[in-house]
Amino acid sequence: MIRFGERNSYTMTNTIKKIGYKLSMSLAFMPLFAIPTTEMGITSNSILKGNDKTEVAISIEDIRQDRADKIDAYYGKHDLPLEGQGMNMVLAAEKYGIDWRLIPAIGMRETTGGKFACYNNPFGWGSCKIKFNSFGEAIEMLAKNLGGANPRTASYYAGKTTAEKLYYYNGTVVASYPKEVMAIMDKVGNTKVVSNTELAVK
Repeated sequence: MIRFGERNSYTMTNTIKKIGYKLSMSLAFMPLFAIPTTEMGITSNSILKGNDKTEVAISIEDIRQDRADKIDAYYGKHDLPLEGQGMNMVLAAEKYGIDWRLIPAIGMRETTGGKFACYNNPFGWGSCKIKFNSFGEAIEMLAKNLGGANPRTASYYAGKTTAEKLYYYNGTVVASYPKEVMAIMDKVGNTKVVSNTELAVK
């Protein structure tokens, strides 16, 4: 027989267990970035991944750098002017919510990585009639428009898929344009970055 006090304690324990179970199930289906890092015991700007035996911390900065290195390596192997703009492209893409490979791919398709750029405009923006003070300024402007943050062009780019953005960018003139740029995006993403150690060995 369970006495009154023991019954209350038993009921409370079961209730706590049920709440804990429901909470754990909810977290299991919650996107990682939806959970504050402070609640997860993770330092700011880091992601934890692994299994029960191993746990590896990868910082957001590391991810950015890896992407920037891929872009620079892609341009670098062809010795093109846009080499060195990788981080600017990555940060601009992140700022405006577009695929990080999109800007470098357009740059390659439009002006061969800045080789045939006009007025610091390596993306052919505005039919290459718009002048920029630097590649960095051009990157910011392109990302802003493709991300739908410019009210004048938002109807073409806001809320659109990458393929749709490319269609409105130049696909209405060149039907194969979206596929061509997306193929370059794949090449950028798959570019092998050669480390300093590997270069030293060679």
